[in-house]
Amino acid sequence: MTGRFVPNYLAPLLVLLVALAARVSGVGWVEDFQCKVFDYYQRVGPRPYEEAPVRVIDLDDESLSRLGQWPWPRTVVAKLVGRLRDLGVAVIVLDIVFAEPDRTSPGIVMAQWPSSREIDALRSRAKELPDHDKVLAKAFRTTNVVTGFSVVPDPNGRVPAVKAGYLVSGDNPLTYLGDHPGAVINIPTLEEAAVGNGAFSFLPERDGVVRRAPLFFARGKTLLPCLSLEALRVAQGESGFKIKSVGASGEAAYGTHTGIVAIRVGEHTIPTDGQGRIWVHYSPRDPRRTVPAWKVFEKDFPRPALEGTIAFVGTSALGLMDLRTTPTAPAVPGVEVHANIVEQTLLDHHLSRPDWASGAELVCLLVLGAALIVLLPRLGAAWCAAITVVSVGAGVGLSWRAYDRWNYLVDPVFPSLVVLAVYMTSSLISYLRTESEKKQIRGAFGRYLSPVLVEQLAAHPEKLRLGGELRNITVHFCDIRGFTTISEQLDPKTLTHFINRFLTPMTEIILAHQGCIDKYIGDCIMAYWNAPVDDPDHVAHACRAVLAMHGRLESLNSEFKAEAEAQGRKFLPINIGTGLNTGDCVVGNLGSEQRFDYSVLGDDVNLASRLEGQSKTYGVKIVLGPATREKAAEFATLELDLIRVKGKLQPVRIYALLGDKSFQESAAFLELAKAHDAMLLAYRRQDWGKASELIARCRGLDPSLKVLYDLYQGRIEAFREQAPGKDWDGVYVATSK
Repeated sequence: MTGRFVPNYLAPLLVLLVALAARVSGVGWVEDFQCKVFDYYQRVGPRPYEEAPVRVIDLDDESLSRLGQWPWPRTVVAKLVGRLRDLGVAVIVLDIVFAEPDRTSPGIVMAQWPSSREIDALRSRAKELPDHDKVLAKAFRTTNVVTGFSVVPDPNGRVPAVKAGYLVSGDNPLTYLGDHPGAVINIPTLEEAAVGNGAFSFLPERDGVVRRAPLFFARGKTLLPCLSLEALRVAQGESGFKIKSVGASGEAAYGTHTGIVAIRVGEHTIPTDGQGRIWVHYSPRDPRRTVPAWKVFEKDFPRPALEGTIAFVGTSALGLMDLRTTPTAPAVPGVEVHANIVEQTLLDHHLSRPDWASGAELVCLLVLGAALIVLLPRLGAAWCAAITVVSVGAGVGLSWRAYDRWNYLVDPVFPSLVVLAVYMTSSLISYLRTESEKKQIRGAFGRYLSPVLVEQLAAHPEKLRLGGELRNITVHFCDIRGFTTISEQLDPKTLTHFINRFLTPMTEIILAHQGCIDKYIGDCIMAYWNAPVDDPDHVAHACRAVLAMHGRLESLNSEFKAEAEAQGRKFLPINIGTGLNTGDCVVGNLGSEQRFDYSVLGDDVNLASRLEGQSKTYGVKIVLGPATREKAAEFATLELDLIRVKGKLQPVRIYALLGDKSFQESAAFLELAKAHDAMLLAYRRQDWGKASELIARCRGLDPSLKVLYDLYQGRIEAFREQAPGKDWDGVYVATSK
């Protein structure tokens, strides 16, 4: 079971965890996706239009044609206000801003005319005519009028008049509202005359759709109500609002600040999201709600059609560009959004996303996803497909039921898609595992050959014959020092696991650096570079590989130490010695007619093996042959000795590989290399005193080379007792492999 857990369970579990993380972290696209689902619900089942005391006085294209192009003189607007008052409208709400004085006022018009006797006389008489803005302000004072303004993100010093107060229960709502430092407001004459003043701005979501409308805006430390909320206040004769936030009585915050909960205006409580926004529950456009402005001026217009209503004055004219995209339509007059908000509040027909909705979605996602991960390997794809279909169908059905009956917004689609993704991933993993097992059976013997060679042999079967070629290659040998002592502590099964744990990462590093594994000899790894595929930089690749192997060994030792301590046994650290040598060798299929392997032969192969053995003698990790050192100019190396290894007559210079180019260029290494070379020169000149002084200095520069300098100090002491002679060539004869 444990062996199959990783391939069968890991990938679908990762899909599930990533989906959970995206959902919990509030990634924007997840919320956008949910909003699209809720949009679809509103298109399929919009709020049915019910008769409510809300009307839209539409400045439509026909009205502009009959009454004149926009902007109308304020006297015409005053007549409209007066006419609505006479028809018994309870509150007149203007989805319009009068930001500048009326240019058609007599005083403003006459000021633009040139000076002459006749015009000056007219200008004097014009002063006696009423100012259009004052006429409109006078009309405002005769009835309940709510003016509108817009908020803007850029500071401009204009502050809308606040007509209402508010009472806060819980956290300060300003904490949860974005600041809007600028505004486009009505001229003071009109703003002062109105009984209410609200923002008609919307904050569309990232896709431009108006789904949620803010009921309050913040300007510094001032709360500004929206137009629809102010209309509701004035209609009920209220002086202010009550705002309920998390932290209020009955609202648990659980140590966090999740925002505004609800807003109460008069008899109506409006549920909001944390930012004080209301989900607008749109109804289809209905002629019973909308009255063209030109009809209001008709003498026979029926008073009951508007009596006692909240009348929003706005425009649907295309040229005035007050059109909004909503979940139910691509272009809706902005004034109708305000009307929908007031309607759903009066009818108590609010959309809401309950506090438990997000948690329920996460629980369903987690439970169904985890169930599929566990059940699919046991029940198979067919049964789990049925479970998935039933679960997704039930989720969608319950979500629609919650919307249709209780106006709850619960997202079934994102959890369903995640469950489908888990199912498909788990099924794919099972399929791939089955195919992989078949492939392993077919290609079991491919494990005996290098993967690169297998590919070449597949392309060129004629290479399956005895024989080889002479190539310049870099040969690698490494093994574990003191392996016998380590193996005595472990039983055969544990020892096998230990060897595999060591060989696997070392092999990965060699292959990653374009090397080829020749064979494993117990705890020894034999590898080579520049065969069977050409590698012009084979020396550099080999050097980088062995440095990486020794670096990986440090973390591997940490893992083994932790395991040894957990098992209550003594920890013996792994140390490896490495030999690298470069030279011409025979490379090819070597063996007999019955059995052969792709391998290497040659004197330089043997020298590489001998160099690995000398790493322990000189107390260094990596020993290089002379040809390797010659082509490794970009690495930090020190000459170790001139040595005649066992089995060879000619002496060779051997070197220690200490680091890469950055280490080679370090001040510490440059100082060590200079002192070390001077020590070797003094040693070979038989200047034992100078050599000893330099050995002491080298010890201080790099204490890790203690074995090397102990070896040379021991030789010097021996030579002081018995001089090597004038014909001594400095060659050291190795007596062991």
